[in-house]
Amino acid sequence: MEPVEPVEPVESPEPVESPERVESERLAAMRVRYVPGPLREEDVPADPFVAFRAWLADAVEAGVAEPNAMVLSTVGSDGRPSSRTVLLKDLDETGFVFYTNTTSRKAAELAARPAAALCFPWHAMARQVVVEGTAEPVDRAAAQAYWATRPRESQLGAWASEQSRPVGDREALHAQWLAATERFADAAEVPLPPHWGGYRVVPRRLELWQGQPGRLHDRLSYERTRAGSWTLTRLQP
Repeated sequence: MEPVEPVEPVESPEPVESPERVESERLAAMRVRYVPGPLREEDVPADPFVAFRAWLADAVEAGVAEPNAMVLSTVGSDGRPSSRTVLLKDLDETGFVFYTNTTSRKAAELAARPAAALCFPWHAMARQVVVEGTAEPVDRAAAQAYWATRPRESQLGAWASEQSRPVGDREALHAQWLAATERFADAAEVPLPPHWGGYRVVPRRLELWQGQPGRLHDRLSYERTRAGSWTLTRLQP
């Protein structure tokens, strides 16, 4: 019998990772080490509105982009949550105010269930503020006063857009804006639309979050009592 020549082993090709796996690994590796210093109970005011104003001032001074931008979360009548970014446009001793189209999805959800949550994500400072409470409409006079401060093009946009409704394409939306522009071309001031107004989120809870090394973040939670005062509790991260 003729001797059999040994067969050279064939090397298996290197496994090729899928783009999805590479992306997942990249996301898993994204991490920032927070080192802002500890946040202690004695460092914050007893009034959460005072505490928020101080942190907002810090964000403005630090040059955070749109420090008044906040994520608004609502719940529809079907129990499904939704979120979007809106702008804080007023703050008083009762709550946080934003303005919007009152026929929009967010407005419909607040009409069905007035519960709302806000989140101010000041990532550049390793801070965030979370507010939970109830949304209530602001009066027409307050909406009118804020409306008067808006740029004319933003006022026209409020008239042009049927917010949250489908639209055929960008050109169709622009045509609506041109129609609104023509409608008020001779008007010295663009009037407040009947479908536009504001909401005040009255908090029952406000949390200050500050990132810390090792993910041992500081979380200080203000809770409103039945008597209307506030209690401060530290939460585990």
